[in-house]
Amino acid sequence: MATNRPTIALLGAPGVPSPTNLDEIADLATIRHCTADTLPQALCGADVLLVWDFFSGALKDNWGPHAGDLRWVHICAAGVDSLLFDELNDSDIVVTNAAGVFDRPIAEFVLASILARDKQLHVSKALQSQRVWRHRDTARTEGSSALVIGTGGIGRATARLLRAVGLRVTGAGRTPRDADADFGSVLPTSDLASVVGDFDNVVAIAPLTPQTDRMIDATVLQAMRDDAHLINVGRGQLVDEPAMIEALTAGEIGAASLDVFTDEPLDPSSPLWAMDNVAISAHMSGDVVGWRDELARLFLANLRRYLGADGQSPAEVLENIVDKERGYVVSTRRGGGDSRL
Repeated sequence: MATNRPTIALLGAPGVPSPTNLDEIADLATIRHCTADTLPQALCGADVLLVWDFFSGALKDNWGPHAGDLRWVHICAAGVDSLLFDELNDSDIVVTNAAGVFDRPIAEFVLASILARDKQLHVSKALQSQRVWRHRDTARTEGSSALVIGTGGIGRATARLLRAVGLRVTGAGRTPRDADADFGSVLPTSDLASVVGDFDNVVAIAPLTPQTDRMIDATVLQAMRDDAHLINVGRGQLVDEPAMIEALTAGEIGAASLDVFTDEPLDPSSPLWAMDNVAISAHMSGDVVGWRDELARLFLANLRRYLGADGQSPAEVLENIVDKERGYVVSTRRGGGDSRL
């Protein structure tokens, strides 16, 4: 690997601020700023692509000979579903992501969603807007249960936080197992319909892959408790949205807290906006103050590893390497095997 000054194509978007440590990156590499429209020219001779436009599919749309020198693609997001495509998967290009940056913030968002529903905070706000004083009894969160679907870093951070406040947490993943350090037990995602009825809260955090696309379908929704709380902070496509709307309307599930949707922004005509048992947020569960700074620092740290490789391939030195066939970073550090699904 050439460790002379590399060329980085930095894929941004209009109105999106550049990385805050751009000067430090520029000290180490030549940067070509581009958008989706100018990506082909920027890629010519570039060996690194920094995808700062987090949900862009521009690389797939502009794939061709001009990408022939690429060795490493880094996407500044945890999910890589918008980036991966067959030609990239079949290439020798190493893909890394922002795994770890969003773990704790999303875990806090999940906990906040559960507490807001249990303590009727949304109801209180609505009553406040009407100047109505109405005493109610609220649900005790301690002792309630949660099924966390997705056992990667975000799922594990969520499990630890929920357990810390007294919830009984179980995981759902690709590989079932017992005695997991964070979940206790992990149930198979292939068997969701037979297990979701045991839980007060069902949390969707899994990455979007062909195996997880609409995994929470009508069958799973019908198997949930009629007072269950569905929380989706993964991808909108993890849930069959029309089936969820029907389940919420019919009272087959009790409530939903939704940070992600099949199409974003959510269409103003969607019936979800008007549902009293739905809480909507704008795909922001992981976006705490300073999150872009952390994304920029993570890339810079990996760039320094890339430059200090001493002839090693990117796959030997970089962190957060994505298994392109599976669609996520695979970790076995906790002895649980595949830690994502």
